Amino acid sequence: MPGSILGNAVRRVEDPELLRGEGTFVDNLSLEGMLHAVFVRSPFAHARVGGVETAEAKEAPGVVAVYRAADLDLPTTPVFAIANKACMHPPLATNRVRYVGDPVAVVVAETAAAAADAVALVDVDYDPLPAVVDVESAVAEGAPLQFEELGTNVATGERDDGPADALAGADVVVRARMVNQRVAVAPLETNAIVVDPTADVLTIHHSTQMPHTSRNLVAAWLGLERSQVRVIAPHVGGAFGGKVGLTPEQWTVVACARALGRPVKWTETRSEAMLSMQGRGQVQYAELGLTSEGKITGLRCRVLGDCGAYAGFSGEFPQGPTFFMSQGVYEVPRVSFDGVAVMTNTTPVGAFRGAGRPEAAAMFERLIDLAADETGISPVELRRRNFIRPDRFPYATRTGALYDSGDFDLPLREALRVADYEDLLAEQDVRRERGDVRQLGIGVAAYVEVTGGGSGEFGSVEVHEDGSATVMAGTSAHGQGHATSFSMIVADRLGIPLDRIRYVQSDTALVPSGWGTGGSRSLQLGGTAVGQAADAVLARARDVAAGLLEAAPPDVSLTEEGIFHVAGVPGVTLTWAEVAARAGSDGGGPLHAGLRFKADGATFPFGAHVSVVEVDTETGQVTPLRHVAVDDCGRVLNPLIVAGQQHGGAAQGISQALWEEVVYDPDGTPMTSTFADYGIPSAADLPALEVSNTETPTPLNPLGAKGIGESATIGSTPAVQNAVVDALSHLGVRHIDLPCTPDRVWAAIQAAARGESDPWREPPDVFASLPVRSADLGGEVAETI
Repeated sequence: MPGSILGNAVRRVEDPELLRGEGTFVDNLSLEGMLHAVFVRSPFAHARVGGVETAEAKEAPGVVAVYRAADLDLPTTPVFAIANKACMHPPLATNRVRYVGDPVAVVVAETAAAAADAVALVDVDYDPLPAVVDVESAVAEGAPLQFEELGTNVATGERDDGPADALAGADVVVRARMVNQRVAVAPLETNAIVVDPTADVLTIHHSTQMPHTSRNLVAAWLGLERSQVRVIAPHVGGAFGGKVGLTPEQWTVVACARALGRPVKWTETRSEAMLSMQGRGQVQYAELGLTSEGKITGLRCRVLGDCGAYAGFSGEFPQGPTFFMSQGVYEVPRVSFDGVAVMTNTTPVGAFRGAGRPEAAAMFERLIDLAADETGISPVELRRRNFIRPDRFPYATRTGALYDSGDFDLPLREALRVADYEDLLAEQDVRRERGDVRQLGIGVAAYVEVTGGGSGEFGSVEVHEDGSATVMAGTSAHGQGHATSFSMIVADRLGIPLDRIRYVQSDTALVPSGWGTGGSRSLQLGGTAVGQAADAVLARARDVAAGLLEAAPPDVSLTEEGIFHVAGVPGVTLTWAEVAARAGSDGGGPLHAGLRFKADGATFPFGAHVSVVEVDTETGQVTPLRHVAVDDCGRVLNPLIVAGQQHGGAAQGISQALWEEVVYDPDGTPMTSTFADYGIPSAADLPALEVSNTETPTPLNPLGAKGIGESATIGSTPAVQNAVVDALSHLGVRHIDLPCTPDRVWAAIQAAARGESDPWREPPDVFASLPVRSADLGGEVAETI
């Protein structure tokens, strides 16, 4: 709208404090009498625990206490959500450890150094057991079991109740076994917590993306009223889905602080963080049927998801969001999807930027390129022949999603234009004709994802007697720029300058309720709640101003500069300070409104990415040259913040495609537990990111906004993977699993030269006995993302 701040690139108001080093993180806190916790961890991937001897450690200098599981009052269901409660992760191991790093005991001391020294004095009697570290081996007959009483390593699984043969009648069927590898979440700030039990209210300083969730979980465990537990998340150095709920260690720290009556701090080391926050981890068996003209006839998927050692909420991903989004951007008449969550002797898997949706997009986008190769139809044309048409929205998918709005060819057209796609194809042809060692690959990916889940969100606005405003929201930023975005909405509604707006978040004693941040929900839900609260404040302010101006409220106008006047009488004006002062004394209460907004459904952002890579056919080295991302997140309120989210998301997605992979040896020992071993790219490894947007507003919230936080991650990985395969397709290479490392690329070239390029492998028979999923699962998934 003319004169609106919305839609303009506004620099983030939260950045100066962080750039000056004035931010406060959990590990910066130092409370009077504070103790420090360090954990004794299993060096074995699988072992019985015969005994834990703590006497020597208790006598070490500075040590206050050493606790085993039996010594503390610990919760029995210590995870955010449980796929199978029989497979839960206890805060401290009792009779068995199930992955390297499984916490067995905790040392609490006056300093972190003293606690770390005493850890070496705790003597644990381990009886090693056979380990299993990959999902296919874990479901094989005779595999070592995580929980013998279950008789299986399958924590949970469901079969789709779709057609018995989704591929019947297809002229062409393409098949692939695909690995969507484990990656480390690796936020800048590791897990951290400080628990202070010394006042009437149990106060927890927690590096989390969902403070109210943490408060509610702790209060429920301890049998306290929610008002008796306060959770504060100060600055949080990234989360990416990895900081939901409380970790086993954090539950233990709460118990330690209550037992000792003193504040206790625990901050993860980087090596511990590499063993505690991991995501992705699927093996996918996917088949796509098409007519000879390239129209999709059916999709069949069987997915093994890796839970790691325990069945936390990651067990929901294969048959949850991966199933939910498996149809992608395409018209697919029949879908059959079977998914299981499998336990292995590895770190428990959690959410990571997209949480099951990137896995779905990567699977389908590889199938489309395989089908293009098989049919001889170009990858772009094949996608266009099967896109869901714009006139079909709102569109109900075969998996229970209801896409709100979309034009899937719109961002694809723009991405191809920006990339100069035809010129790239011409250069590729020239390199192939010359037989260059360095071949050019061009990868395309189109995606749709789901955002905006949860049970609504809180927002409030108050204008004070000095004319400033305070904004609150139940979301919790960890780098997304909520202070800027939400303050922009208030500035737009009320005409109050950004530097006069204070933003409050992430403190359960100040913000009365909140679902938190996850699933790219913050702006569309929290921002809408803030906008509606601002509208309510403005309505009340008009009433007050009308009384002062001796006019009817509908005749009172507010200028863009935040000045009240009567329409047609510009000479008589009131400021926000004057109106707020009168509101405080007229008996109607201050200029304040707080409310919750709940949308009628989830929103579905979409987009298209084009990746350009160079592949050395002699060494397998892949060099990304360009990456074009066109993402449609509905209405864009601040292009600068949207671009930042695109940059960060694309960097993580490209990195998964080329470098990042969590690796275990056959005994379950992690081989990538430091940044010296794990492939995190630097800025020099990435190309300049060419990001832009199309805008297709959603009708499901007044802002018209959809999520953007995970979009570029979802679109980038398959685009890069497709580009790598495309560079080598003329050599007979049909598929390369993630990540496309030099050794893996070189091996694929050699296999193709030997005529061994078939990417299919028959799935295990574990899927045959799965129960049939409920018909309404899709709606449930949309609410729990």
